[in-house]
Amino acid sequence: MVAEALPKNPEAPLVLGLQPAALIDNVAHVDWSLLDQIPGDRGGSIPVQKDELEHILKEINTNISVAPLKKIAGGSVANTVRGLSVGFGVATGIIGAYGDDEQGQLFVRNMGFSGVSISRLRKKKGSTAQCVCLVDDSGNRTMRPCLSSAVKIQADELSKDDFKGSKWLVLRYAVLSLEVIQAAIRFAKQEGLSVSLDLASFEMVRNSRSELLQLLESGNIDLCFANEDEAAELLRGAQEASPEAALEFLSRHCRWAVVTFGAKGCIAKHDKEVVQIPAVGETIATDATGAGDLFASGFLYGLIKGLSLEECCKVGSCSGGSVIRALGGEVTPENWQWMHKQLQLKDLPVPDIRN
Repeated sequence: MVAEALPKNPEAPLVLGLQPAALIDNVAHVDWSLLDQIPGDRGGSIPVQKDELEHILKEINTNISVAPLKKIAGGSVANTVRGLSVGFGVATGIIGAYGDDEQGQLFVRNMGFSGVSISRLRKKKGSTAQCVCLVDDSGNRTMRPCLSSAVKIQADELSKDDFKGSKWLVLRYAVLSLEVIQAAIRFAKQEGLSVSLDLASFEMVRNSRSELLQLLESGNIDLCFANEDEAAELLRGAQEASPEAALEFLSRHCRWAVVTFGAKGCIAKHDKEVVQIPAVGETIATDATGAGDLFASGFLYGLIKGLSLEECCKVGSCSGGSVIRALGGEVTPENWQWMHKQLQLKDLPVPDIRN
């Protein structure tokens, strides 16, 4: 498959995200009756085939109680680097591949408009990945990604030039992308980048735990984010499987370790320091999609600015709190303003940008 690369930007972004497959999120607010018709655990993320995705989209479009679909460039890494760019003014870029279809164009337009460098995206013949994000009345989301037939970047398509001059590489764990993740980490370490890893979902940790443990134990992951469900799966079967125990485990392999608890805040560890921070903002989310991704944006911004561990967590809580106030994983301009106000109230550095 021939890949067509966009022209390279001479200025290297500070933070690079690797998302092998560009992804479009189809976000809809649905009632439980529709969720009950969809196979799999409510609240989880289970891959589906193209015909299943089309069936779910048809159900949404014919259900009069469902609000219109919101289509947006998605994926955990895309959410994080877009958040850093738009909300914090940090120069970011994304590495991956998109298809020669309408969804691919939408992904490129959305990321480029958000100020993310798209010069490391490769255009390929084929379809762009999609995900259905179904949000219930409690703000919890049920994800059904369709990735199997989508184009994605391969390990042998990466080069040292993709990483040269950057400082951070942002990754999301995915066993099907393990080869390209490992190749990216090799190049990143050769170029002196720090590596951040998100554990993706409790199903991903449950189903591919041994590969994940190998990745963590390699010593190449500098920063790791897990939510409480992922943390529990990570230590499944251990005598002590609490979030605190998971934090302790992660901190043995990573310089910074963070376990998030949604509305209950987070705990984090760096060296011997451990902090616990409450959440900021709404106790009931409009939509929890992207909360962890935007928490990562804020936390990384804190590290880049040289803030303390506690301050990094507070900034992360503010940015994570901003995205749950509206539908989808992209923060609205009004909610960025809300976040900047929260930073001001907490005497934290407010990014010098205009929204």
